[in-house]
Amino acid sequence: MLNTIALIGRLTKDPELKQANGKDMCNFTIAVNRSFKNAQGETDADFIQCSAFGTPATFLTSYLKKGSQVSVLGELRTRTYPHPQHADVTVFHSEVNVNKIDGLDPK
Repeated sequence: MLNTIALIGRLTKDPELKQANGKDMCNFTIAVNRSFKNAQGETDADFIQCSAFGTPATFLTSYLKKGSQVSVLGELRTRTYPHPQHADVTVFHSEVNVNKIDGLDPK
């Protein structure tokens, strides 16, 4: 089985370094343009949630900021949990667990 995802997009806000179980971590969102235009001739974007741990999280928070173009390699993870107000509804939450992140903006 293979679970690999590669994305190129822009950070939607400045990343913040946090600690989780004694490890550096960062949750962030990237805006990824779609490869086609909508009926109005505009390019739409998807907003992808990501989580980075350890070295990728430290790099992200040290060198990148809102609007930085990034390349993300990782694995797609999906969590499920019951809806807090509707017991018969299951909520699905998908995000990218980042293995590698690179800044693509010129220096």
